[in-house]
Amino acid sequence: MTRSPALIAATPDAATPAVSPDDAWLPVCALADLAVERGAVALMDGEQVALFRLLDDTVLAVQQHEPHTQAMVMSRGIVGTRGGRPVVTSPLYKQVFDLASGECLDTTKGERVALVTWQVEVRDGVVHLGSAHGPGARAAA
Repeated sequence: MTRSPALIAATPDAATPAVSPDDAWLPVCALADLAVERGAVALMDGEQVALFRLLDDTVLAVQQHEPHTQAMVMSRGIVGTRGGRPVVTSPLYKQVFDLASGECLDTTKGERVALVTWQVEVRDGVVHLGSAHGPGARAAA
């Protein structure tokens, strides 16, 4: 039996101090809640974020929105590596995206559109999301 990606709501917690005045980090889930090499979805300020836990317990985050089909499916992609880089393959048109940078490494449909990525930290077994980066990232409020 495979686990479906969970939807986890990330909300500010008064007990969780910000790393700096410019970077607010939100606790999302326990590292143990994420299956290795499977995706899960977090809701970050109303935006769906796909989380991926790698074999070495690194967690990477990209937009859930697949840019070529406009579907919210990236967390259902296949996790692997290409040239030593962690990647996810879109479950629809099979584009391969670098999980660290969001770069589209190849495509079978249209131009190479990068995914937005988020800063991720794991502290004391808890996954925290920080700022979004890349084309289409929303500015911090």
